[in-house]
Amino acid sequence: MENVRKDVKENPAATANILSKIFFCWLSPLFRIGYKRRLEEEDMYELLQEDRSEVLGQELQRYWDREVQKGTKEMRTPGLTKVIIQCYWKSYGVLGIFTFFEEAIKVVQPVFLGEVIQYFETYDPNDTTAFNKTLGYAAGLSISTIGLAVIHHLYFYHVQRAGMKIRVAMCHMIYKKALCLSSSAMGKTTTGQIVNLLSNDVNKFDEVTIFLHYLWVGPLQAAAVVGLLWGEIGPSCLAGMVVLLFLLPTQTMFGRLFSKFRKEISKIMKSSYLRGLNMASFFCASKIIVFVTFTLYVLLGNTISASRVFVTVSLYTAVRLTVTLFFPSAIEKLFESRVSIKRIQ
Repeated sequence: MENVRKDVKENPAATANILSKIFFCWLSPLFRIGYKRRLEEEDMYELLQEDRSEVLGQELQRYWDREVQKGTKEMRTPGLTKVIIQCYWKSYGVLGIFTFFEEAIKVVQPVFLGEVIQYFETYDPNDTTAFNKTLGYAAGLSISTIGLAVIHHLYFYHVQRAGMKIRVAMCHMIYKKALCLSSSAMGKTTTGQIVNLLSNDVNKFDEVTIFLHYLWVGPLQAAAVVGLLWGEIGPSCLAGMVVLLFLLPTQTMFGRLFSKFRKEISKIMKSSYLRGLNMASFFCASKIIVFVTFTLYVLLGNTISASRVFVTVSLYTAVRLTVTLFFPSAIEKLFESRVSIKRIQ
């Protein structure tokens, strides 16, 4: 690309200030061009230095060479998974902060909403203290909504960029290895195998980085939601959580099976059936959970109020997304990545 194009535009992300990076203002010129006409190759910016395949590939190659030497000394097979973790765990681990705050906001928002609704349920025009408190809750609800929008997009931008870096580094190493294969090794390897690794298996790194943090955030969020729901509707919340806990191992099992159903057409068909069942359970879960919870709540002699309904439904919605979609997706992508890593290794 650099040899063909001499008029490559400098990437504005390299000189963007902190506010520009948070709100993606550095992309505005590109959006303006795209609004006026179709984007062309000449409109693309130059790659950042840290995103270049040479830089990423050499960094991962150093870790791999070190692992090969260590494996030779210890008389064991070098592990590619271990190398990837050693190379990227620090930069990827920091992104877990974004995940934690995003899911924490999703739990706090229903609490603010419930307090605002409760004020209107017991409205007293002379109670200025309650009015001031409600203003504070409304402000908290607004700030948390804005914060959620900012953190959500920052998180997905950076985790997808992290996955892209792993994919590019792996492609660099595969291509370098292909150029160094001996005549005998070339006889055992087909072009289709190498193309398949570069076009299919490396793409799993883009997907696994998106959901991986939900493996530890999911259980924490579920525990926090159970605590809040217990204070809101008492033991009735356990009915809804039982439904969620029933769905979790079911979808986890589906995630494990996804890694087995790859490549052959018949296996892909079975994988599609499983994915359909997975998504069906996700969309049905919210209705079933709310129905079971409030049925038990009323049978125990309690009275339903708007604030309790809004808080309960919002909390279940927050935890449902994590437990029935993101958590199983993390397991699914993790097992698929393990298969891809074994194939590449």
